[in-house]
Amino acid sequence: MSSAPAQPLTTSKAQALKGTIQVPGDKSMSHRALMFGLVSLGETRIEGLLEGDDVLCTARAVEALGAKITHHGPGSWSVIGVGLGALREPETALDMGNSGTAARLLMGLLASHDLTATFVGDESLSSRPMGRVTTPLEQMGAQFQSREGGRLPLTMVGARDALPIRYELPVASAQVKSAVLLAGLNAPGETTVIEPWPTRDHSERMMRAFGAELNIEESEDSKRIITVSGQKELYATDVTVAGDPSSAAFPVVAALITPGSEVHIQNVGMNPTRTGLFEVLKAMGGDIEFINEREVAGEPVADIIARHSQLKGIEVPADIAPRMIDEYPILSMAAANATGTTVMHGVEELRVKETDRIGATARGLEANGVVVHETTDSLSVEGCGQGGVPGGGEVISHFDHRIAMSFAVLGGAAQKPIHIDDGRAIATSFPNFVELMKGLGADLT
Repeated sequence: MSSAPAQPLTTSKAQALKGTIQVPGDKSMSHRALMFGLVSLGETRIEGLLEGDDVLCTARAVEALGAKITHHGPGSWSVIGVGLGALREPETALDMGNSGTAARLLMGLLASHDLTATFVGDESLSSRPMGRVTTPLEQMGAQFQSREGGRLPLTMVGARDALPIRYELPVASAQVKSAVLLAGLNAPGETTVIEPWPTRDHSERMMRAFGAELNIEESEDSKRIITVSGQKELYATDVTVAGDPSSAAFPVVAALITPGSEVHIQNVGMNPTRTGLFEVLKAMGGDIEFINEREVAGEPVADIIARHSQLKGIEVPADIAPRMIDEYPILSMAAANATGTTVMHGVEELRVKETDRIGATARGLEANGVVVHETTDSLSVEGCGQGGVPGGGEVISHFDHRIAMSFAVLGGAAQKPIHIDDGRAIATSFPNFVELMKGLGADLT
């Protein structure tokens, strides 16, 4: 957690939200573009890079591992890589800030290299388990020393001669899948990951763009089998990062729950492994339209129009969770403004995010007059109807950017202002969130 003083945030009932905006670049793609640039030969040009705290931590780590990085202007960066097998051993610990994605993917990338690296992070990241990633990487020959429970600080001794493995994921996790595939890039032979159902596939798409030999097939029981051929040179390529759908979720839900609103969001990534929230919101009655659909750098992209809607509670099935795992807190804000109860199943993965997001969301809603019920892997929200959320409470964000932004959105439709204890974490993924929302008409102080 940052040592800077807390930045409390108060959000009050808003008039109609109107305007056309662009949200920051996709965080998942931004992390990966920097890492692939590191292990490629030549200069990778990146446009639209998210310049939030998390991604800047990745940029500094990539530089410490030998890449030459240049910042050309807003969102415009270049990375001159060193190629696979040629990473420089870092002289100091790699600070991953608040980013579990950066920590877990970089561990994978380094695990098949003969070097030693120490990973550190802020208080939140240091509380999150890394064992699900280190377990398969140990099978490939890497060694790890960490705090109890596999937590940071963590020191990794990479494999001198990495072993390719065939690994079936015990849970659907894009981070674990990506870590093993990244390790496989510098291991001889073929490394295979089997996932129970599809998770976000930015790593696979970007691997192919940089020249990796990758094969994807589906088994008879509908599992996804991804195989990468190791020790093949990767070559620099240009990457254009689309707007982050996880960031677009906040102005979309704000428009749906604020009477009279119509918000246009340009250039949003529409990767089908990331669009679960929009499908759920539509099923709840949300007026969401996709226009100008196109493909940019191998990724589907569209503009989104979201309009105020009368929402109804629904059952959200567990099998959609991997396609919207980061969006359940903001979905809960939509559910609080719906008629009827929304039940979200299969959300146990949220217990080990930046904080226990199920618990943090439930406590924040209760503090503002919304009735919720939670189990280990589900959350039920009893909707108050449009404009029916009492508000007036204080939310503990636990230095979690998505918790802070979600309740900032809820306050715009609540009867009384909602107070959030600390908004500093918002900078990790959406540095201009407050400014952008105020430009649409939100009342944030």
